[in-house]
Amino acid sequence: MTERRSKGTLVVSNARDGSGDTIDLVISEGIIGAIGPGAAKEMSGDVPRFDADGSLLCQPFVDGHLHLDKTLIGLPFVPHVPGDTIAERIEAEKRIRRQLSQPIQARGGRLIEQIVAHGTLALRSHVDVDSENGLKGLESVLSLKESHGHLVDIQTVAFPQSGVMRDAGTADLLDAAIAAGADLVGGLDPAGIDNDIDGHLDAIFAIASKHGVGLDIHLHDAGALGAFELRHIATRTRALGLEGRVAVSHAFCLGELDDADFGRTAAALAKASVAIMTTGPGPVAMPPVKRLKTVGVRVFCGSDNIRDAWSPFGNGDMLERAGIVCDRQNFRSDADLEEAFALTTDAPAAVLGRSNPLQVGARADFLILPAGSIAEAVACRPMDRAVFRNGVMLARGGRLLGAGA
Repeated sequence: MTERRSKGTLVVSNARDGSGDTIDLVISEGIIGAIGPGAAKEMSGDVPRFDADGSLLCQPFVDGHLHLDKTLIGLPFVPHVPGDTIAERIEAEKRIRRQLSQPIQARGGRLIEQIVAHGTLALRSHVDVDSENGLKGLESVLSLKESHGHLVDIQTVAFPQSGVMRDAGTADLLDAAIAAGADLVGGLDPAGIDNDIDGHLDAIFAIASKHGVGLDIHLHDAGALGAFELRHIATRTRALGLEGRVAVSHAFCLGELDDADFGRTAAALAKASVAIMTTGPGPVAMPPVKRLKTVGVRVFCGSDNIRDAWSPFGNGDMLERAGIVCDRQNFRSDADLEEAFALTTDAPAAVLGRSNPLQVGARADFLILPAGSIAEAVACRPMDRAVFRNGVMLARGGRLLGAGA
């Protein structure tokens, strides 16, 4: 097969679509010009070709939630420092990050290269904004948009990891962060961290309204308290006309509620088009994917912590993440596995406001996976993937090629 490392014309032949049909893909200057059975039959023999050899053609992954500024990838292994509460974990992370020998650009750049090699071509990164570091972290991640923009599309969230009300001056810093180029306003446990639900939400929604941007709010608060906060977030979203532009990350509480509390909370989220991000977390409650989707709540996936002070685990492989969701939600049928795959592709793409189709006229971003179906790909998680962006092969077999380096 021929590796293609620059824009031009490329034919991907003998690929398989989600229905099992054999198809061709014709790419011209980074755009899909034709797709379907026999789409390349009129192409001359001297056009560069990639023989998919019956492998699956599918959309690239979109990581809806990670932290480029936090990762420790590339450093000597850092032992995990335990903490029983979110507040304790925040302080432990600060101590570790103060001693790091490498800047965010180096660590975050390595993480980007790793996730691109796995097939992720767009991401949303939360970036700490606080009174200790100001906008330094944001400036570093924005520089990654410049240095690594040929590999991946990066969306940024100004994230108040240390709280808004308890960390004096953070509200002003969040406002400055949006003015400096952050795409969304973040939030964190209005009750559990700031002990002031109205004050916290007043501040972050005011900034979002002022700048005309969306929000993505971390919510770890459990049970009925977390559900109460979710309903308040939904109410404010509708009041400010931000439907479809607000997400809540984690929302563990949705997996802990009785039927009545779940029903009214999910209905409020659906009415306000507030999306829920889940990672398929470990020993905590998880939002019930099917129940939420049944009532119209948008659900999507992200990696969250990847080898950082919060967790020594994670590799940024969204196909593995789909499998984790299947295990946590007892997804077993082909339809279930396809639903989990969509949580890592179409669903986060929609939340990030991007188009992710494989159709004529679309940007030629796609994966070739050695599997006969989406369900098989999720079940087997093959690593021999070919990753294409703008019709250029960036990675193969989990490694970046010359075009992606």
